Amino acid sequence: MHTFDFPAITRLRRRFHDQPEAADAAAAVRDAILASDIRDRVPVGGTVAVTVGSRGIRAIDVLARAAVDTLRSMGFRPFIVAAMGSHGGGTAEGQRGLLAEFGVNEASMGCPVRSEVDTVVLGANAFGLPIHFDRNAYEADGIVLMNRIKPHTSFTGRYESGLLKMLAIGLGKREGAAQVHKLGLPGLRRLLPEVGAFLLARTKVVLGLALLENARERLARVEAVAPEHILEREPLLLDEARGLMPQLPFDQLDVLVVGELGKNYSGTGLDPNVIGRQRVETMPDLPRPVVTRLAVLDLSVETRGNALGVGLADLTTERVARAVDPVPMRVNSFTSNFLTRARVPIALATDVDVFAACLDTCWRLRRDDARLAIIPNTLELETVWVSSSLVDELRTRPDVELAAESEPIPFLADGALNQERLFPDSTRGRRRERAATRD
Repeated sequence: MHTFDFPAITRLRRRFHDQPEAADAAAAVRDAILASDIRDRVPVGGTVAVTVGSRGIRAIDVLARAAVDTLRSMGFRPFIVAAMGSHGGGTAEGQRGLLAEFGVNEASMGCPVRSEVDTVVLGANAFGLPIHFDRNAYEADGIVLMNRIKPHTSFTGRYESGLLKMLAIGLGKREGAAQVHKLGLPGLRRLLPEVGAFLLARTKVVLGLALLENARERLARVEAVAPEHILEREPLLLDEARGLMPQLPFDQLDVLVVGELGKNYSGTGLDPNVIGRQRVETMPDLPRPVVTRLAVLDLSVETRGNALGVGLADLTTERVARAVDPVPMRVNSFTSNFLTRARVPIALATDVDVFAACLDTCWRLRRDDARLAIIPNTLELETVWVSSSLVDELRTRPDVELAAESEPIPFLADGALNQERLFPDSTRGRRRERAATRD
């Protein structure tokens, strides 16, 4: 396959103006806990469960360790509890393994890490379905809900991804997550606040630690939320998070190529809020960006074969198809009741083949005419590579900086895109740098 007629690409760096950023992430967590009234809610010497989920929160190991150390300094006995619903295959071993990949283990945390999937049934929701809750958290003297607030990848509502979701779905383990998702999107919108309010009244939640990230995926700030204020405060925090969230600076693309998908980047593998595609039964896609042809080239190491979200793409590589572990993907899909996103698209032998197929089927007469963008994943959007057809419209934007020269798309001898060269500061680039240092 010849690449000489592929469009040249230009590096685009985003300028995210007026974005807050915590100078010291660990200190922000510590200060939030110390400023709360947790001392009045948990007896000295009491056990405190600190929730850690499966999302790719930057420096979650640092944040979790700061929470543990602070709680211990206050005279409590903290432990980490896995709060990730059905992720990690819905097993204790899988969830413990996911936490370890984030740097969260007993050695690094200096406290126990509980990933058992045993639950207690505390009641039933409005549809008569049982409400499950993590047994380890339920038996603790206090629960600290620590989670990032951000728009959900499947629906919009007053409560999306945040403290209530971690309480109702994350700590519900596989069974609880399945019950909340049982009725699809209408059920999610209704059951998330309903089950969350039920659990706030019947469990020992003593503090919410709301993490907000800026567009550069750095911690913007931490807010301590008392349990009785979570229902009223979380929608306001969600609005704030929505304003901080990065988006692609395009309304329409002919081709969007994503280097990696994975649950460390988004619960859906590819964040619909970035790519504009929902692919949820009965739901329309988002209004922007409109993408004619979308491709994904690899699975992240951290996603452990769970390729949920690959169905959002039109084309992929045979590498991705071979790397899919159907067990966690099926567990995740059947628990969420969203099946379309797990369909594996057309898979081609090399990245060159994928680019060629995208360019030849994106409804342009010439490959050079295509409005093409390349991103490393849907979380790290500070650097984007674009074709010349997009450059002119971007030159006048104050929030972007374009490189002076364009260059050919860099492919390796085996036909793979040289992602590390394009995105040295991405998760994949840092992963390669760490491997080289070890060698």
